[in-house]
Amino acid sequence: MILPDDNIRKRKRFSFALSLLLFLLLGVAIWIAHVFSEIRRAATMDEARHTDAIAVFGAAEYDGRPSPVLRARLDHALSLYKDGYAPLIITLGGNTAGDAHSEGGVGHDYLLAHDVPESQIIAETRSNDTAESAARLAAIARGNHLRRILVVSDGTHLFRIKELSRADGLEVYGSPRPEPHALGFLDQARRVGHEILSYTLWRLHLH
Repeated sequence: MILPDDNIRKRKRFSFALSLLLFLLLGVAIWIAHVFSEIRRAATMDEARHTDAIAVFGAAEYDGRPSPVLRARLDHALSLYKDGYAPLIITLGGNTAGDAHSEGGVGHDYLLAHDVPESQIIAETRSNDTAESAARLAAIARGNHLRRILVVSDGTHLFRIKELSRADGLEVYGSPRPEPHALGFLDQARRVGHEILSYTLWRLHLH
């Protein structure tokens, strides 16, 4: 037999649980909207200025050749270098198991082939993800007394890179590589979703 007081307590517990769930969902929605806004702002704002070095975050390489994405990042860095924004280019990115080439090494060779002197390139070839690349960039900057860094990557990638780099004590600015064509909705959603999740996990110290 269920007493009236039991029904009241059950309704109160259900109401509390529902309120808590709605509060959590609202918090998640606000967080996602905030991070999305920051990603979008970083992706659409070119902060190119005179710095101590240009850092190119890695992307896939194909048997020693840069993928279209990596080539676009390197070409943008080359343009900034030739326009005098920095006297040094840092290429970042390691390799996956079994690969003979690293992203940073391929970037280094690509820049050499486009008339950047060896002495003006530093290749980092061990990092396996964005967080490791940012940490190694900070170590390279400290070791070479570099204070201001201009970071080149895809637009949607820049917010997380800048946050990671600033957490490591760098003064960084972003310059997104040009997109050759407008991204489709699904491709854009996939990129942004990945960045929101990765940034959130980092902030929660889960990644």
